[in-house]
Amino acid sequence: MDSRKAGYLVVMFMLLSMITLKAQSDYAAEIKQYAIQLNNTFDKLQKRASNLDFTDTSRLKWNNLPVGLRARVGTSIGNMRDEQRMLVHRILSASLSSQGYLKATGIMHLDELINRFYDSLYYKKGIDDTTYTFVKNLLWSPKNYFFAFFGAPTDNQWGFKLEGHHLSVNFTFVGDKISVTPFFIGTDPAEYLSSEYAGWRVLGQEEDLGLKLINSLTVNQKKKAIMSEEVPADIITGAESGKRLVNNWGIKGDELDKKQKAIMQYIIREFVFNLEYDKAVIEYDKILKAGIDNIYFGWIGGQEEKQAHYFILNGPSFLIEFDNNGGPRKSANHIHAIWREKGNEYGEDVLKKHYQTEKHQG
Repeated sequence: MDSRKAGYLVVMFMLLSMITLKAQSDYAAEIKQYAIQLNNTFDKLQKRASNLDFTDTSRLKWNNLPVGLRARVGTSIGNMRDEQRMLVHRILSASLSSQGYLKATGIMHLDELINRFYDSLYYKKGIDDTTYTFVKNLLWSPKNYFFAFFGAPTDNQWGFKLEGHHLSVNFTFVGDKISVTPFFIGTDPAEYLSSEYAGWRVLGQEEDLGLKLINSLTVNQKKKAIMSEEVPADIITGAESGKRLVNNWGIKGDELDKKQKAIMQYIIREFVFNLEYDKAVIEYDKILKAGIDNIYFGWIGGQEEKQAHYFILNGPSFLIEFDNNGGPRKSANHIHAIWREKGNEYGEDVLKKHYQTEKHQG
């Protein structure tokens, strides 16, 4: 390589790095702008519920259960004024892409639909009083999603959490550096089966791509990819499972052909590009640099949509889990899915680097 070409590559690398840093800086600034506006609208009671210390242990916890089973920190959507709800949606739409925003809000709306379904079932005498009372006590509702700040959005390090049934959005900010996981999404039902919403599948693409990948494998490839176990009732690294996936299992990326690798990348993009585009590109680039060949794809269960199934993508820098085993009903119509950054959930890595820099400067 001649010196001119080498110099050109160095300049291009510097420019790309500057563009990346600028994109992340702009992203953080836009979210912060709406966060400050929302925080400024909170009254005393809302501030007491929603303005928590950055060191509060609830920042490092997430849950997907209905609030009737697990209480949440923060102020609920139901206890906000319209202007505040509008600002929550501004924060969400600044943080997420259009597809991510529609998934998040679709999940919230599903709580309204599932209530409508059980109301109808009860009035038709399809369920008894005991079952109906239990369902109502779960408190499914778009009103029961809670927003909390950890630290003030004017601070150098702060975060926010939006969480309720089947949704946990966790963003951590250290200056312009941002951590965006754990990012949990789920749907009940996976496919709505009645009324004008019949056929509605909020997380249909995630499921379809997983099925497409497993069914693209050869017989020998499937022998490596499929684990002969009962499909788990939830993702393995669920909020209260206490489990972490350390060992790789399944088929490794370097054993897949070009078409199969492409499908694997479609699945990853479906999760990562729930973020606003510039931030998604940064996160996706980290995965590519760690190597598609180093990602393991594992499967448990049936290989058709209406059969209970689970899959995992386990890479050097990330973990994606998808489970459709119907929750307590085991009807293969209830999805739980998560994207996790290894070593940087809740900003673990960016905080570590920040503290090391601070210590060095001191």
